[in-house]
Amino acid sequence: MRRSDIPLAILLGLALWQGIVLLTDAPHYILPSPWRVAQAAYYARVSLLENAWVTTVEVLLGLLIGTGLGAATAIQLSQSKTSERLLLPLLVFTQAVPVFALAPLLTLWFGYGMGSKIVMAVLIIYFPVTSAFHDGLTRVPTGYRDLAQSMGARRLRFMRHVQIPQALPSLATGLRLAAVYAPIGAVIGEWVGASKGLGYLMLLANGRAKIDLMFAALIVLACLTVLLHFAVGQLALRLTRYAEGRM
Repeated sequence: MRRSDIPLAILLGLALWQGIVLLTDAPHYILPSPWRVAQAAYYARVSLLENAWVTTVEVLLGLLIGTGLGAATAIQLSQSKTSERLLLPLLVFTQAVPVFALAPLLTLWFGYGMGSKIVMAVLIIYFPVTSAFHDGLTRVPTGYRDLAQSMGARRLRFMRHVQIPQALPSLATGLRLAAVYAPIGAVIGEWVGASKGLGYLMLLANGRAKIDLMFAALIVLACLTVLLHFAVGQLALRLTRYAEGRM
């Protein structure tokens, strides 16, 4: 989607939303109108901003830590056949356990603060980043390897100047997925147990039958996710261009 299409998409979404409200004649405590949600967002703007800041910090820290751990793991797997043989099946096996099912345990272990939500975000993006980057690291053309060996390049030098630059587009793909998954992990953690954050605010609003406020928090979360997606998309584009320049 081009940036110029975003305002049009928003207007179409609002028109469709208002049309559904009018056609179904749904009560405001079931499906509030866009205007009612806008009013709720205005009156609760301070609370929305405070809780949005908490969720943003959780997501960004989870994204940074998860990406760092995933990239480090991928490099280790690509450099050691033993590690690849032992750890890769284990990583695949762990994906059979839904990360969301671990949320209560993470809250128990790391408390109701930001720690458990950050860990949740890390866990949910760790495998996509690891898998994508590892795939890129192991798909370096054979000709590059042969040329490096003929020039006497050591493994570390080959990895630094050839292997990692070649794998950056794959890492970019993993980052795009991580940008979508990280907010999900943080909010799921907030639903299970928190005293701050957009997920907490949504649960609080739902419990008090303030559905318009719940919608407002959901829209703020969606906006944060879209902004993060575009920001990571720009970073991924730079990584891809850098890799193309090194080829």
